[in-house]
Amino acid sequence: MADLRCVIGGVPSINPFWLASAPPTDKYINVVRAFEAGWGGVVWKTMGEGDAVVNASSRYGVHKRAEGGIVGINNIELISDRPLEENLREIVQVRREWPDRVIIGSIMAPIDERAWKDLAIAVAAAGVHGIELNLGCPHGMCERGMGSAIGQAPDLVERTTRWVREAVNIPVFTKLTPNITDIVVPAEAALRGGADAVSLINTVSSITSVDLNLMAPTPTVDGKGTHGGYCGQAVKPIALNMVSSIARDAVTSDLSISAIGGITTWRDAAEFIALGAEGVQVCTAAMLYGFRIVDDMKAGLSQFMDDNGYRTIDDFRGKAIPNTVDWNDLNLNFDLKAFIHQDKCIECGRCHIACEDTSHQAIAFDRTNAGRRFTVIDEECVGCNLCQHVCPVDGCIEMRPVDNGLPPVTWPEHPKNPARVL
Repeated sequence: MADLRCVIGGVPSINPFWLASAPPTDKYINVVRAFEAGWGGVVWKTMGEGDAVVNASSRYGVHKRAEGGIVGINNIELISDRPLEENLREIVQVRREWPDRVIIGSIMAPIDERAWKDLAIAVAAAGVHGIELNLGCPHGMCERGMGSAIGQAPDLVERTTRWVREAVNIPVFTKLTPNITDIVVPAEAALRGGADAVSLINTVSSITSVDLNLMAPTPTVDGKGTHGGYCGQAVKPIALNMVSSIARDAVTSDLSISAIGGITTWRDAAEFIALGAEGVQVCTAAMLYGFRIVDDMKAGLSQFMDDNGYRTIDDFRGKAIPNTVDWNDLNLNFDLKAFIHQDKCIECGRCHIACEDTSHQAIAFDRTNAGRRFTVIDEECVGCNLCQHVCPVDGCIEMRPVDNGLPPVTWPEHPKNPARVL
């Protein structure tokens, strides 16, 4: 049987599934329900200014698929608007009642050494296993000089991380904003400041939609809207890339990673772990489907590990990193051709339309007595695999490698590279 126990940023956890700092971790009752459902840990909703925080109504906008399913949520909610003392009392109570579960305390303060240190000391005294520095919130708090206003400035990332590192003797997680050009830069800054781990990604600055009746962004507050933080399945590709960038960087490769961003299934979690994450944090999926989704996540991850002979999380953590390379390191002589399995084809024509209108005119369309027939023109097919992605039938279109007799060659070695060194 797979062993889901792991260590995240120096913190032992019964499984790699934590709830991220957000409304689901706002208070005692939420956290207890999460632990009853089987989550290994929570990052308590960000604590800070307390009485100075006033939240708006409404708070959420959504981005939907054409058929109606939610793929992303845009929120304009701020950090906890509950008194710090109330949050800390509840943390103490939950720690006493659930000694085998992890609680990380998320904090946010202005650029002031004393403010960061006092807050970190107070939260640490409540018995949390670690401190997470919220340097990523892209709305509301950043306009007060906090959140992403700090996270976008590497010197401030280093400074605030160092202040907290000096103040407490428990693991420090620096939460990074994705609203930046190169995620490795603030990760290196966090490492210099003494972080034990980085958490990423925080939400992406966004406007998800415009209400064309009100002529205002959603969510609307008394007829007006603003940008917010985007999360959910739609941000997973951004998060995977940023996690891999930190895991592959020579300076930050040994930095522990707590991955966040669109994690909805066990497979999502496994992909982040394969790219180097020690554990994952979930928010949007829990908000959409409830805390019990962790059952499927744990069962699915266990089955995957059993099927592949992985006894522990560490057995496959980072295994995808060696195969994650720069574009220049790809073999440009590798060749694929699409092949359509006629017995599976439902004659919808989507492959033909996509290839004919937007790609390489490599799928022929013929009418026969039996119906419509679509076949690949090998001479025109470049192996882009768009047809495979648009096909609604799993396994109908196969991408087959072609033995072209050419040796592997990367762009630095390629004859067409004008900068090639002979």
